[in-house]
Amino acid sequence: MIETGQLVLVISPKGKRFMQALDPAKEIHTHDGRILMSDIAVAGYGGIVRSHLGHPYRVLKPTVYELIKGVKRQTQIMYPKEIGYLLLKLGITPGCRVVETGTGSAGLTTALATYVGDTGMVYTYERREEFYKLAQKNLARVGLSHRVTQHLADIEETGFEQTDADALFLDVRVPQDCLHHIPKAVRPGAMCGFLLPTCNQVSDLLRGLDDGPFTEIEVLEILVRRYKTVADRLRPEDRMVAHTGFLVFARCMEKPAPFTRPAKVAAAEADPDLGPETDGDLSGEEENTEATE
Repeated sequence: MIETGQLVLVISPKGKRFMQALDPAKEIHTHDGRILMSDIAVAGYGGIVRSHLGHPYRVLKPTVYELIKGVKRQTQIMYPKEIGYLLLKLGITPGCRVVETGTGSAGLTTALATYVGDTGMVYTYERREEFYKLAQKNLARVGLSHRVTQHLADIEETGFEQTDADALFLDVRVPQDCLHHIPKAVRPGAMCGFLLPTCNQVSDLLRGLDDGPFTEIEVLEILVRRYKTVADRLRPEDRMVAHTGFLVFARCMEKPAPFTRPAKVAAAEADPDLGPETDGDLSGEEENTEATE
């Protein structure tokens, strides 16, 4: 049995997907007829439920991938191919405190909130009220609102309210204008990430990172090429999701001062603690060696 309030994903024979929180008193309306949620609860995850017209639908528990792809959007969201690498690079684990700027439709926020668990927290900033409200609805729909603290603010002007965060991610148009706020928001050595669509924006950000307390800078893009799943005609699909953005990562910490070799100091001739100078003359040692032999 699936409990009330749990997310369910039902998939038609043609692959059409419907994702909702379970309410036994409600039903899902599809082109193949109505599906009673009470029947979905009985079928359970991995089961089959039929519409009132007899069409079979698979019942599944949605994955994080499906949660992200299923958000209602008014903005471009980050793709799972970037999010997967980002989660590992920023070190997102249960209990983490993560700062995010540029909530948008809450695609990345959904992933972050999933992985920080109930002991962690995502602090997300959005400057546009319509996106703030949309993200609020998307997070409530998947049951993750309690793991997210939303801020309606422009961090370029206000900065961050948090301190000692474990990681930080910026998805804003001009991130280099916000870099001076980061050291106060994160713990020393915390990983920071950025998303930018064009090369010239990345170059501007790199100049800002070079001038600030940031080390271990990395720039990359992630491409995905899928293959047709036909055993006798295995080949790449005609289209692929290629460039969707550049990822930039850096560790926030002060750079060490450059190494300088100390100047040589001449030893005083009469210093008894240093002993007599040998000028490389090891003849005495050689004689002692021969005598020993």
